[in-house]
Amino acid sequence: MSITAAECWPKRGRTTSSLTQQQPAGLVIHEMGTARMGKDPKTSVLNAHNRAGMSRIWFVTDGAAMASTACPEPSITYMALTARAAAYAVEAMKRREL
Repeated sequence: MSITAAECWPKRGRTTSSLTQQQPAGLVIHEMGTARMGKDPKTSVLNAHNRAGMSRIWFVTDGAAMASTACPEPSITYMALTARAAAYAVEAMKRREL
């Protein structure tokens, strides 16, 4: 992405210095994919409700659950994952599963 922008922006009279600056890891990005969600516990850490397979009460609703993002600001998606996981947890508590 930054290479494409670095090639296109000068043609439009814009600078690319902000695209090519080196930043420390985690400073300007949303790190993702360290606790992937999936159907198969052998290949994923979280189930469809963001609950970790090794625990009944551990839910992960940040970027770790997502393999990647299609936008530069995925916070609304994190909030949606959290709301869905919380709703699931409340219902599971009512059924005395948590």
